[in-house]
Amino acid sequence: MDRVQKKEAVAFLKDVFANANSVVVVRNAGLDVSEMTSLRNEMREAGASLKVAKNRLARLALEGTDIESLGDYLKGPSVLGYSDDPVAAARILVKFAKKNDKIEVLGGAMGTTMLDLSGVKALAALPSLDELRGKLVGLLQAPAGKLANITQAPAGQLARVFGAYGSQGDAA
Repeated sequence: MDRVQKKEAVAFLKDVFANANSVVVVRNAGLDVSEMTSLRNEMREAGASLKVAKNRLARLALEGTDIESLGDYLKGPSVLGYSDDPVAAARILVKFAKKNDKIEVLGGAMGTTMLDLSGVKALAALPSLDELRGKLVGLLQAPAGKLANITQAPAGQLARVFGAYGSQGDAA
């Protein structure tokens, strides 16, 4: 890798660290090409990305950022998972690490908050942004539906009363 490529890689990583809502660092202990491709595909489907970066270049990109201490996790063969959805990268990487012992989650960052292994696992357990939006919409719609049922109930009760009186008159 020549000097120009290194500068481009550092600039790319600076952009990732500045703009991604979450970054997760994992240790790659020998994933083969098919396993790495499978992981990349899962990440892409979830709206996240995976980057294998040289530790030295990643530490350079972290200098001067709020998450500079993320560089402490960059030892050995490291892989960076990142996404705009704070939960997506953590969820996929934690799930993949449970199935495959060749990858180990080390830690990460969400915004400017540093996360250790337990923090990343807790983040992975949270519902995604889309799921939270769906629940919020459901909660907002529920009172409106209940209100519609309540306002329709008196009219329904009146109709049943009139129907009962009508059937009594036919029987007499």
